Amino acid sequence: MTSDERGTPDSGQVAGKDDLQRAVEERVAAAEAAAGTEPVINAAPAKKATRRTTTKKAAPAKKAPAKRAPAKRAATKATQATPEPGDDDSPVTANPVVAPAPIAEPGNPAGAPAPQPEAPSADPAEPSTPQAPGEGESRDTATTAVGPAGERPTPTDASAVDVASPSSPEGGRGPATTTRAVTDEELRAIVEGWSHDPHGILGAHENGPEWVVRTLRPDAVSVAVVDEDGSRYDARPLHGGGIQEATLPRQPGDYRIEAVYPDGQGGTTTYTVDDPYRWLPTLGPIDEHLIREGRHERLWEVLGAHVRRYDSPRGAVEGVSFAVWAPNARGVKVTGDFDYWEARAYPMRSLGSSGVWEIFIPGVQVGSRYRFHVLGADGAWREKSDPMAFATEVPPLNASVVTRSTYEWNDDAWLTQRAETSAHERPMSVYEVHAGSWRQGLSYRELADELIDYVVSAGFTHIEFMPLAEHPFGGSWGYQVTSYFAPTSRYGSPDDLRYLIDRAHQAGIGVIVDWVPAHFPKDEWALARFDGTALYEHGDPRRGEQLDWGTLVFDFGRSEVRNFLVANALYWCKEFHIDGLRVDAVASMLYLDYSRTEWLPNEYGGRENLEAVAFLQEMNATVYREVPGIMTIAEESTAWPGVTRPTHLGGLGFGFKWNMGWMHDSLGYVEREPVYRSFHHGQLTFSMMYAYSENYVLPVSHDEVVYGKGSMLRKMPGDRWQQLANLRAYLAYMWAHPGKQLLFMGSEFAQDSEWAESRSLDWWHLDDPAHRGILQLVSDLNSRYKELDALWSLDVEPAGFQWIDANDATGNVLSFLRYGKPAAEDSPAMEGAPATDGEDPPLGSALACVVNFSGSPHHGYRIGLPRPGHWREVLNTDAESYGGSGVGNLGGIDAEEQPWHGQPYSATVAAPPLGTVWFLHE
Repeated sequence: MTSDERGTPDSGQVAGKDDLQRAVEERVAAAEAAAGTEPVINAAPAKKATRRTTTKKAAPAKKAPAKRAPAKRAATKATQATPEPGDDDSPVTANPVVAPAPIAEPGNPAGAPAPQPEAPSADPAEPSTPQAPGEGESRDTATTAVGPAGERPTPTDASAVDVASPSSPEGGRGPATTTRAVTDEELRAIVEGWSHDPHGILGAHENGPEWVVRTLRPDAVSVAVVDEDGSRYDARPLHGGGIQEATLPRQPGDYRIEAVYPDGQGGTTTYTVDDPYRWLPTLGPIDEHLIREGRHERLWEVLGAHVRRYDSPRGAVEGVSFAVWAPNARGVKVTGDFDYWEARAYPMRSLGSSGVWEIFIPGVQVGSRYRFHVLGADGAWREKSDPMAFATEVPPLNASVVTRSTYEWNDDAWLTQRAETSAHERPMSVYEVHAGSWRQGLSYRELADELIDYVVSAGFTHIEFMPLAEHPFGGSWGYQVTSYFAPTSRYGSPDDLRYLIDRAHQAGIGVIVDWVPAHFPKDEWALARFDGTALYEHGDPRRGEQLDWGTLVFDFGRSEVRNFLVANALYWCKEFHIDGLRVDAVASMLYLDYSRTEWLPNEYGGRENLEAVAFLQEMNATVYREVPGIMTIAEESTAWPGVTRPTHLGGLGFGFKWNMGWMHDSLGYVEREPVYRSFHHGQLTFSMMYAYSENYVLPVSHDEVVYGKGSMLRKMPGDRWQQLANLRAYLAYMWAHPGKQLLFMGSEFAQDSEWAESRSLDWWHLDDPAHRGILQLVSDLNSRYKELDALWSLDVEPAGFQWIDANDATGNVLSFLRYGKPAAEDSPAMEGAPATDGEDPPLGSALACVVNFSGSPHHGYRIGLPRPGHWREVLNTDAESYGGSGVGNLGGIDAEEQPWHGQPYSATVAAPPLGTVWFLHE
C-alpha cells in the first residue's frame, strides 16, 4: 500500500494519531491567524478516558460581542472524549455548545459553503411525502418507498439568516457561516430525512444582530426556547413538518426546548427537553480518518450507541450518541422508544467521506430500543438494526438496545498467567458447548454456576461455546449472525456473559468462542444491502453469495468491511476477555469456487480468494499483537498450506487448525466391525504423515453427531458392551495422539441419541453405571493428560512422538511413544534415558500407548521400549471401574534388555479387547 493510499505525509511514513492531531491543530491555528483572531487550541481539555481518548468536547459557550468581525469564529476548538462500553458512570466533562456556530474545516479556512447534496430524483407518480401504511401493512415493514425530493434547492423567502452549509464536507465539520436564505427544499429535506446536515439548519445560529433557534418537534402544539437565565422565547412554525423557529436578541446560553403536545384527552402536556442539534460530533477527526482508511481497530468505541454525560451550566446532560456507517445512504434517521417509533424527530448528520452518520440525543436512557431508518442509494427506506449494537431484543424481535457495561472483572491473575506461556506449550482439552441445549432454560449466570463446576469436575481446561453473537434463527446454532457485537440475549445481558467468563477464569477454565466472519444471513433488517447497495457483501453474486447456505459473503476486499470484522474480533477478546476465537468455515473463504458452479477467478486466474487471505492475515496479526496469550483456531477442511504458519512467513497466522483429516479417518476406522479393520489400518496411521505440518486440534465436534450421523456411541459397531468399549478405547487413543483435543458435549458420558439444539442433553444416562464409567474415564483422561507433560509439551514438535509399531494391521494394534520436553540430566525423569552425543538434549518423560481395536485380548504382546526399568500402567480403558472386563497388567510392566521394534529394550503386555493402555516410565 502506498503512502498516498494511507493518507500519510509525503515522507511515506505512517502518520500516528499524535501527528494527525498536531496537523489538525496547526491548520486550525493558521486559519484563525489569517482571520485576525488569537488561536485557541485545546483551551479546556476533556477528561481523559480510561483506555483510549479521541478528541471530543462540546464547544464552550461565550457571550456574543457587540460587533463581530466578518470572519471571526463563534466557537473555540475543543477536544472530544469517547467512552467505552465498559466505562463507569463517571461524567465526561464537557461544555455544551450553547450556540453551535460551525467550526471551519482544517485546510479550508475560508469556509465557502458547499451545496446541499442532490435530493432523490422526483417521480411524478409518487406522493411528495412519505405515506402512512396502507390497510394490511405494518409500520415495521423493512422497506418502503420514498417520496420524491424535487430539484436542487432554489432561494426562497423562507428565512434569511446565518446558517452553516447544509452539506457535510470532508471531516464532517461545517465551514464558516454565511448569511443566506434557508430554502423550503432544505427544510423539506430535514423533515423527510434526506438532509446530510440537519445540524446546519436546526439548533442555534447567528442572524445578524440576533440569533435564531430552530427545532424539529413534529405534532407539537407550541414550542418555546427557554434560555439559561430563564428568558422564554416563543417559536413560530417554519415548516408544516414540525420545524419551528424562535428569535433571540443575543447568543443563547445553556438553553432548553419547551414543547407542548396534546395528551389525547382534550388537554395538553408540556415537556422541557434538551436540543439534540446543539452538540458537536462525538467522533473526532482522527476517528473519521481511521474509519476512512479502514484501520480503526477499536471501532466499537465510536460507532453504535454510547451512553454519555456532559456537564453544563444548568447541570449534567445525559443521553446517548448514535453513529452508523452508511456511506451511500441519502439520509439516515434514528428512531426508538424515545420517539414512539415514529422516525420523524431525529435525522442524523453525515460526517463527510467517512461515511458515518451521527447524532447525540439527550435524555435517551439505558434499555431504550432503537433502529436506524436508512434512505438507500436506490431511493428506498429500510429499517435496520445497528450493525454495532451491543445488545438486542430477544429473537424473533430484532430491535437494538442501548446498554452500558458496569461489570468489574476479577480475572487479572488469569490474564497475567495466560500471557506468560504459549498455548502450544500448555495442556488444552476443550469441551464444546451449545449454551442453549446443554441444559435448556439456563441463563448465562446459571451456566456460570452449573456448567463451570461440571467442566472442572470433568477435568477439561477450556470451554468452546458455539457462536454467542446474536442470531435470529435458533436452528442455525448461531452460525448465521446478524449482530456481531451483541451477545445473544436469549440467555441474559452482556454483563451476564461477562460474569460467566469471569467465573470460568477464576476456576482455571479458558473460554473459546466460535466466530463467523465467512458469511451472514440475508435478513432485510440486518446487514444485507444496508444503505441500498451491496455494502457489507460483495456486489457480484458469484462472490457475494453462498447458495448452499442461503447466505451472503463479506466483501473482504473493502477496507471498511475488513475493519468491521477485525474490530469485532478484538471486541470479543478485549470486552469479554475470551481466550480464543475458533473461526468457522475458513475453507469457504479461501476458495472462490467453494461450493459454486459459477465463480470469478482472481487477478491471476486462480481460484484462491486473495482478499480473504489478506483479511485472515490481518485479523490474526492484529489479534495476536493486541491481546497477549490469545489463540485463534481455524476450521479449515482442505490442505491449504501454512494455515498456522506466522504471517511474516507467508502463512495465515492462526495458532491452531482443526485436524479434519484425522477426524474423518479415525471415525471411519472405528465405525467398522473389528473383523474388517485390518484392511483399513492405514486410516489410523496416515495422520502421522502430516501431524507436524500444522498445529492441530483433534476435533470430535457437534458436526459429527447430527444429520443422521448418529451419536459417538451409536457410531460404534457391536452390542452395547462393545459399543461402550470401542468408545472408551477411541477416546484414550485420541487423548494420546499428538495435538490438542476437543469433545462435544454429551460424548463425555456416551449420549445415545443425536444432539438437537431444541432439547437438553440426556442427563438421565448418568443413572446407568456404564455411562457413568465413560464420564469417569474422560475425567481420568483429562487428569492424566494435565499431569503428564509427555502428552502436550511437544505437541507441535516431531521429537515428541515415535512409533513403536505402526504395522500390526492383522492384530488391529497400534503402539507408540510420547515424550515430554527435555529435563535436567540428573532429574528422576531422566533415569535410564539413553546417553547423547552432546548434539541433542535428552528427551524428557516417556509414555507408551498401546491400542487394541480388535475384539480379542492380546496376552504376552511384546513391544519395544526405549528405556529399561519399570513402566507403570497409568490408564487402562478396560478397567472394571469404567465398565470394562478387567484385563490388565497388574499395575505395570518391566522392560528387559531385549531389542524389539528397533528399541534397545522390550516388555510383554496384556492388551485388553477394544482397549487402550498407557504406560509411564518411572
